Amino acid sequence: MKIALVTGASRGIGLAVAIALRARGMHVVRLARSLKDARAERRTDIQCDVTKPADVERALDQVDKELAVPDVLVNNAGIFFIKPLGETTLEDFTGTLAANLTAPFLFARRIIPRMVERGSGHLVTIGSISDYIGFSGSTAYAASKFGLRGMHEVIRQETAKSGVRTTLISPGPVDTDIWNAVDPDSKPGFTKRKDMMKSEDVAAAVVYAVTQPEHLAVTEIRLLPAVYTPRG
Repeated sequence: MKIALVTGASRGIGLAVAIALRARGMHVVRLARSLKDARAERRTDIQCDVTKPADVERALDQVDKELAVPDVLVNNAGIFFIKPLGETTLEDFTGTLAANLTAPFLFARRIIPRMVERGSGHLVTIGSISDYIGFSGSTAYAASKFGLRGMHEVIRQETAKSGVRTTLISPGPVDTDIWNAVDPDSKPGFTKRKDMMKSEDVAAAVVYAVTQPEHLAVTEIRLLPAVYTPRG
């Protein structure tokens, strides 16, 4: 049975990905701050704050002890907010980088070399439209997601011909609770929540990428709502 590790898997996209991969017969390890350590059929939950390196190491030690090197790593956990540059504090900026960029690095650094050694595995990075387009009010978020894209591309090069596949999935707006504080329905230039994609749409893209035959690499998927407002 294949093992999939999904970060930020207690809600939103991460939860949808975990459910979808489990439905495909994988044993899914869900990591999130709000989870309690638990075990169920084809599922392991581990409480983990991905912004804390000690938490990441503890969680991965537990995976090593109880399971094995994951076959699929989905780096999904992240934070999002909208503030003008002048209102973005140093804590805002460094906290966003810690969750959206440093945490994926920590998981990749620990797991990818072992996938390479084994000769198989799949890294899925959940990026964003903001990993290739900059939007006003998103200094910290864009910096983290552009950086995430760069790191993912380097990992792709370093794992070429190793048997490890990599997929960057860059969705536009998805209707999750990260939008609650923004309230896009009340703001001009934002895609309305009824028109946003669903978490299950992104999960379906993940499943598509990781279930292709071994000779095929789905290197990148970009997703946008059919009705999309490109805010400036």
